[in-house]
Amino acid sequence: MSITAFMEKHYRHYNARETLSAAKAYKNFIENEHGAMMVSLAGAMSTAELGISLAEMIRKGKIHAISCTAANLEEDLFNLFAHNDYHVIENWRSLSTQDEVDLRDRGLNRVTDTCIPETVMMHMQDRLVKYWKTAAENGQQYFPYEYMFRILDEKELEQHYQIPREHSWMIAAKEAKIPIYSPGIEDSTLGNMFAARVMDGTVKSHSALKSGTQQMEHLANWYKKLASDRPIGFFQIGGGIAGDFAICAVPMWIQDLGEENIRRWAYFSQISDSETSYGGYSGAVPNEKITWNKLDPECPKFMIHSDATIVAPLIFAYVLGQ
Repeated sequence: MSITAFMEKHYRHYNARETLSAAKAYKNFIENEHGAMMVSLAGAMSTAELGISLAEMIRKGKIHAISCTAANLEEDLFNLFAHNDYHVIENWRSLSTQDEVDLRDRGLNRVTDTCIPETVMMHMQDRLVKYWKTAAENGQQYFPYEYMFRILDEKELEQHYQIPREHSWMIAAKEAKIPIYSPGIEDSTLGNMFAARVMDGTVKSHSALKSGTQQMEHLANWYKKLASDRPIGFFQIGGGIAGDFAICAVPMWIQDLGEENIRRWAYFSQISDSETSYGGYSGAVPNEKITWNKLDPECPKFMIHSDATIVAPLIFAYVLGQ
């Protein structure tokens, strides 16, 4: 039985039904409405190896832009170069404080059941510093993903890949030439390292990295150009800045730039374990976004309360016809 057939047979109610409905609407949006899709990644989706299914979606033209935390940006490359050195802890809920200290002292940074070796972070920094330094000295600026792509351009490093290249969503995005936006890069390992290298004088200035507002300008222009020809949807994995940042491009055009006729997001789906709370945005129901000029009332809207590491690959498989 195919994944599509399985979902259509069993996913009839509650979050299962919402998952199937979101998948059907995504597939229809791309295939029948000539839609384009922005996908946002929060949490540690790259460490969860969502890239296995995400990369295929990018290669097959089902995703047209990514907005992600800088942690997801860097962790795809960490996994690419150091997968065999990752350490999985099956009984992570039973770890004692001393167990955590022992992991720290071994240079293993834990994300739930998966520990990332610090050595790969240092290796990435060593590769990136030369690019940061040169850019700062020459008065050049680049997006965070453009620096990552330079590492992928280093052909001599391909022999050190520890996962199949088709499992890296960063490689897929580079080959497909889709934009990647990563607001709040300072909230990441390499963002911290970049700040540290500016502070110790290794890198001349912060200007080597394009700012969040520059990323917003680029995203807004990307949206407007594409929206003149086709509707654009928003598939949000998790909450946080990755989704909040990108979805604001539309109300910025409408309210701050006076472009009242620009299309609003034409499809919206979110996978989240956040519950609606007083003042909480990540768990807010999609209808709330209507008041912010992000969605139209008739926009297909879905909120799936579940684990994205389980749900997202299923939706992607459905969209791909698997």
